[in-house]
Order: sequence, then structure tokens, then C-alpha cells
Amino acid sequence: MRIGKTVIGVGAIARLRSATLILTSNATSVRQWKRELLDKTTLTDGDIGEYCGARREVRPVTIATYQMMTQRKGKGNEFPHMQLFRQRDWGLIVYDEVHLLPAPVFRMTAEIQATRRLGLTATLIREDGCAEDVFSLIGPKLFEMPWKMLESKGWIASVRCCEIRLPLPEADRPRYYAADARTKVRLAGENAGKLPIVEELLRRHAGQPALVIGQYLDQLHRLGAKLNAPVLTGEVRQEERERLYEAFKRGEIPVLVVSKVANFAVDLPDAVVAIQVSGSFGSRQEEAQRIGRILRPKTGGNAAWFYTLVTAQSKETEFAAKRQLFMLEQGYRYELVRLAEGSGEPMGAFKEAGGR
Repeated sequence: MRIGKTVIGVGAIARLRSATLILTSNATSVRQWKRELLDKTTLTDGDIGEYCGARREVRPVTIATYQMMTQRKGKGNEFPHMQLFRQRDWGLIVYDEVHLLPAPVFRMTAEIQATRRLGLTATLIREDGCAEDVFSLIGPKLFEMPWKMLESKGWIASVRCCEIRLPLPEADRPRYYAADARTKVRLAGENAGKLPIVEELLRRHAGQPALVIGQYLDQLHRLGAKLNAPVLTGEVRQEERERLYEAFKRGEIPVLVVSKVANFAVDLPDAVVAIQVSGSFGSRQEEAQRIGRILRPKTGGNAAWFYTLVTAQSKETEFAAKRQLFMLEQGYRYELVRLAEGSGEPMGAFKEAGGR
């Protein structure tokens, strides 16, 4: 049995039986919502409309993206899609990933009138400090379940988190020390020494579905080529993304290299290992979202592993501490492993953490 945000939203829709608008973060999530509705309710394909990309269907239950709602031709122009949805009499609006709502470009979707509003998120956190704006936009918090309580009841996997610090290769140091602050962050994030560690971690977790997650496209493509794994980024067409997700779920693809397109509302229930090679600076929300990719309950021990690779003595170590803060507040802990330069095997010092 799967218990998650989508199932809670489906339950509300089934109970209220009224015209419903679901707003979510991307086209992949639109299709996941539709699959869940068809699987868990008596709604038919003709009852459910997809409003994103080239599809413009408005039906008793309509699933749209925040981006689609806020599209317009120019800064001074009207929002044509918003006008259309304002004219409807909605009994319920479901805001999936509701922590996105306070963003200046998305908060106008709260102006759509409805009898009831429901916001869903696993990570009510924003780096701009506007997380609590959600309550003024759609209403007060009704329910919150701590992650560790869900883990204790077996509804989500137990995750072992580990930060692995490694030195910057000596050949890259002159360029690093001469660079501006932003370039230093990128050089630390793309540290070439991370690749052999990724390979070693994947060897230790052979046979377990794994995600390699990063920020920089060049780095991700290098990893994909070295690991002989598909690379899923914003450059990949939606149809191909869907194909790769489904192949990963079926076990046909053991390792998937993904960019931030997989941060939000992507259902990869069988992922057991996530290796984070770079991130969006100190984003706590992104850290939590990425760990969320491996939280679905597992068979055979209900355990998962999250590794983050960090260049020692760089700005990346400070960002890592900030990124981990939200998870620490939820009761998680991070093991810290420091790899010395010239230690022989890439993971020679890494004996206790990781592996099965």
C-alpha cells in the first residue's frame, strides 16, 4: 500500500466529488496524478483533463502546472490561462508541492476562487523565508507528520546519510585559487575526484537501483558516459523522460544520472541509493527533495542510502552544512568521512558507512 501526498489528494477529491483543479510542478507529475486517479477512483480517462504543453483539456478534474497557469506573451500582457480558470466554479483546488506557491510568479494562482483549497508538501521550506506565506495564501496548516514518525511506522524507508569530503586535485588548485567566488563554487562542485568515488559507491551497492544527482550539465554528461548510464536533464524531451523513468522502475536501467528536473514530484519508488555530486548552493529544500527520491518503503529491510560528495576546504563544505540543516531538524544524522589525498584506493578510508 502506498501512502503519500498524491494518495491524500486523491482521497480528498473522492470524498468531495466536486469540480477539482490540481496544480503541480511539471508535466511528469501531471501524468503521475492522472495515473493515480485512474487507479484509485472510479474516474474515467474522459473525466480527467491535462492542461500542460500542447494539451489544453478542462474537465471535471483538471491537472495543470504552475508554469502553465502563469504563462503570458510579455510582461505587460494578461495571463490567458489564469483568466480561463478564474471563470470556472471550482469546488476544490489541490496545490501539490505547495511550498512553490509563495514564489512571486506562482502566488497569483492563489487568486483562483474555490470552495476549498488543499496544499500538499513534504518540505515546507524556502530559502527566501516566505514558507509561511502559504498559510495566508490558502489557509492554516491542518496536519503535519514528522518524517521520523513515518519511518518508525514503516511508511517510509530508513535512510543512512553520509557526507564524503575529498580533496581538490592538485592540478586544479591554481585555477581554483585564482577564480572568483562563483567559479570556485563550480570548480568545487565539478571536482573530477568525485567520479571514482561514485564508481566505488555503485560497486558497493551493485544490484540496488541508484540515482546520481547533480547541478552541472557538463559534469552529469561526463558521469553518464563513464558509468554508461542515461542522463536525464532539462534538455531531454518529456516523452523520453517518461520512458527513462518507466525503464528505471522496471529495473531495466540500474543507474540514472539526473539533474534538478528530478527534484520535484517525480515518482521513482524503487530507488535505494542516491549519490549527490553537486547542488544548488546551500538549498535545504533541494537536499530534502533529493533524499525524498529514496524514501518510498523498500522490501528486505526498508533501508536506503544517501551520499553527498563535497570538496574539502572549499565553499562547498559550508553549503553542505546549510543544506543538511532541514534534515537534521527532522531527526536525521550525517556520517562524515574525510578522504586523504594519495590514500591509494579512492575509498580506502571508507569502511563503515555504505554498502549492504
